[in-house]
Amino acid sequence: MKKKRPSLKDIAEVLNVSTTTVSFVLNGKGKEKKISDELIAKVEAYLKEINYKPNLVARSLRTGSTRILVFMVEDISNHFFSKVGRLIEDISYKNDYRVLFCSTENDLKRTQDLIQVFHERQVDGFIIVPPPGIQEDIENLIESEMPVILFDRKIPEIDCDYVIINNFEGAKNSTEHLIDSGFKNIAFITIDLDQVQMHDREAGYIAAMNEAGLTPNILKLPYNTSTVGSSRETMKEFINNSKDLDAIFFATNYLSQSGLKGIHQIDTQLIDKLGIVSFDDSGFFEMYSPTISAFAQPVEDMAENLMRIMFQKLKNKENAKPEQLVLEGTLVKRESSKAKVV
Repeated sequence: MKKKRPSLKDIAEVLNVSTTTVSFVLNGKGKEKKISDELIAKVEAYLKEINYKPNLVARSLRTGSTRILVFMVEDISNHFFSKVGRLIEDISYKNDYRVLFCSTENDLKRTQDLIQVFHERQVDGFIIVPPPGIQEDIENLIESEMPVILFDRKIPEIDCDYVIINNFEGAKNSTEHLIDSGFKNIAFITIDLDQVQMHDREAGYIAAMNEAGLTPNILKLPYNTSTVGSSRETMKEFINNSKDLDAIFFATNYLSQSGLKGIHQIDTQLIDKLGIVSFDDSGFFEMYSPTISAFAQPVEDMAENLMRIMFQKLKNKENAKPEQLVLEGTLVKRESSKAKVV
């Protein structure tokens, strides 16, 4: 016969405390309600001893909180997004929250459908990498007092919380590093997307080239082919047709990985002759020969700040001034961007 699940009243009687005390401790409000540390520890120890798991449905009805957050990105399998997501999951779990992960493929309709589904299921907050055209839906969420934080890119028309990287300076510094290493015919391979972060990366590259008196050389690939074979063939054609090309700056790590395969297909020795830098680091880059230089985004700082802001908003849903963070990254200099010996 299945053992009956203990109620809060049962637990309270064993510990000789009130059911209210057990409830406050269970919901993480012990200190807030001025319950002593000793009593909190006593209740928590007993709950652990009997392996007590709260009824989440009942708790959400009682508290109005599901303790579920949504992390919505364009592709959760992407190294950058998955790494940030893993850190967010750890921080959330330690604070008794759970995270739902989903990929939008940068598609407006898909993003709108996902937002509607999760909003109807009364999740507690959203962290969103916004695709083009989603402005009105984000505004509606904010107006409904739903905690929303934009990540990786902002929407200039919306005054809301966001955590992003300084894409312009990151791209400019990366290009300047190639120039300082002696490269002059530096190509920039990017995605043809109307998004702030991609515009900023392109602008940073162009600024560095112009300041050095060099001519920009840009290839823009459609987003829907940026990770498949057709983009690689386009890159190979571009590289072959770019006279005197001596370096390439890739705008994303997945473009870099596809491009590196294409370079190897053109000529197995070509990778040793070109200067290469990627925006966004990846563990894979240390396994290449030569190892690949990359502009690394501060994923730990991003995750910590995203969750710090989220918990602040969950605690106080009143219209506080939005927190808008622009973090700096680090250029990781490896073998691929060193000056080539002629």
